[in-house]
Amino acid sequence: MNAALSAIIIAFVQVVLFVFLAPLLMGVIRQVRATIEGRAGAGIWQPWRDVRKLLAKNPVRAEGSSWMLRAGPVALMVSSLLLCVLLPLVGTIPFPSIPSDLFVIVSVMLIGVVALALVGLDGGTAFGGMGSSRHMTVAALVEPTLLLAVYALSIPAQTSTISAIVETRLFSPAVIISPVSVLALVALSIAIMAETARLPIDNPGTHLELTMLHEAMTLEASGRDLAWLEVGSWLKLAALLGLVSNLVVPWGVVTEFSALGLALGVVSITVKVLVLGVLLSVGEIFLAKVRLFQVPELLAGSFALAFLAVTASYLVV
Repeated sequence: MNAALSAIIIAFVQVVLFVFLAPLLMGVIRQVRATIEGRAGAGIWQPWRDVRKLLAKNPVRAEGSSWMLRAGPVALMVSSLLLCVLLPLVGTIPFPSIPSDLFVIVSVMLIGVVALALVGLDGGTAFGGMGSSRHMTVAALVEPTLLLAVYALSIPAQTSTISAIVETRLFSPAVIISPVSVLALVALSIAIMAETARLPIDNPGTHLELTMLHEAMTLEASGRDLAWLEVGSWLKLAALLGLVSNLVVPWGVVTEFSALGLALGVVSITVKVLVLGVLLSVGEIFLAKVRLFQVPELLAGSFALAFLAVTASYLVV
């Protein structure tokens, strides 16, 4: 089977898998947290039920709102689906004409970031504008960290293609436990928590005006619009957790196409993402949201770690 067809099949499997896995991941995160806190919880399938209910409802939009309130949720959803296509989640076989390059990935993520901010602004409410302003401030601090952290990981592979980076770590396990890798992964993890509006940057379980980032931008959305926003955000979180898991534990990723390898890759990434989801929910139990004015300090710290990783990559043999 030629490389292009193999890449198409793997991309299709990744999209289908993560569309199913993203709501399940959110259900697991919420249920684990509820169990630890002594609550019954709604069950791991509740996000699926919420999405099904929202998709059956027509959205109610503010009078005078523009086309952005209709296009923004779809743009976020499409950008998240593109992440599932381009990132090496199940396999590392890239598209010949659309490489999973670091700068391509960050650009695709930025489309969703801007779309979500415009949705918050288009409603014309104070909360939406406040959330969008905070959201773009965090994004401006996060994107350089993402670039530097992955760049540090790309130096041993001598390429900025994400799939090649994962393959290098698969065939050279010593790279995984190097100081450069540890620094870069810590910086990358903090940046991903900020990018996906998780604790300690944002608290997705609250609607208080002093703490909202992501929730403030979705308050005016309803029906199908809200469903696209929620699923798009969940897909981004699941895809980025899948990327981190493959960078830390690259075993199980498909490098040469076969039916057995594809099945192994699907099972492997599912287990990795769900395990990371459980660890994330357990970690958030012991984390408090940092004050808004301390968020730049935390993100500056993650940028410093990424910068140290890049510097150390040229100094540590």
